[in-house]
Amino acid sequence: MLNSAHTVYSGLSDEAGADLDVQIEAHVQLGWSEIEIRTVGGQALSDIDASTFEKIARRIRDASLKVTTVASRIANWERPITSDFSMDIEELNIISDRMHLLGSKYVRIMSYPNDGLSESEWQKRVMERMHHLTEIAKQANIVLVHENCSGWAGSDPQRALKLVEEVNSPHLRLLFDTGNGIAYEYDTFDYLTHVWKYVEHVHIKDGILAEGKEVYTFPGEGNSRVKECLIWLLEHQYNGIISIEPHLHLIPHLRQNPTSNHLKDSYVSYGRKLERAVEEIQIHSTSQQV
Repeated sequence: MLNSAHTVYSGLSDEAGADLDVQIEAHVQLGWSEIEIRTVGGQALSDIDASTFEKIARRIRDASLKVTTVASRIANWERPITSDFSMDIEELNIISDRMHLLGSKYVRIMSYPNDGLSESEWQKRVMERMHHLTEIAKQANIVLVHENCSGWAGSDPQRALKLVEEVNSPHLRLLFDTGNGIAYEYDTFDYLTHVWKYVEHVHIKDGILAEGKEVYTFPGEGNSRVKECLIWLLEHQYNGIISIEPHLHLIPHLRQNPTSNHLKDSYVSYGRKLERAVEEIQIHSTSQQV
């Protein structure tokens, strides 16, 4: 159950800064035991050379941080269904090895944007690739978590259900992001109410759509119904990690890089605001039960 006293928080730490020391410092300042790795020094996890990665893993261990979840580019917004599948296979093989060194369980993936194919052919190819990727995950004893973002199952809860249920493996589950409906123009809360039983990891972001462009905000200040999502998770005994992805400065899919000198401070502030929101929800829930 989502509980303010026992909730495990994490975050995509490159949004606090590109440098690993800054990423670690932000999480230590928040008092969090978890950190979610996407890039370090601007490089994706699978692109970092072996010796540098060993130093990264050692530095994270020395800071007494855990890395339950990592992010990949597999099937994401820059790899349409017509892209070379060998890139995803290679990335998953590299990442799975590194996940074992980090002690990680989950790797974030998506489900391939279309590239001119018919709906039926797009679905067919997505399913074929997902079966293959899930088999690799099974052999590596890790879990792919599909995010409600880019790709065939990104914004349609029925497709997400079909994806998980057709592949039919505990090594493919869902990552729910509260804020992705802003960019893709759908109701993420509605998405959650359909797919919640397969959700094993959660990202928190919030925002509004202004003149056709997404503008991201602190949690609870946008139109993503973050509070409703958190309450739903509380009521449905969600036991996973709540991870922040602020997008206040670093927005990968828009190729926006941070320019502020206050990245870490805003990241920490974002984390504190989320903690307060969960505490308020828990207090209200407890008072309702008395």
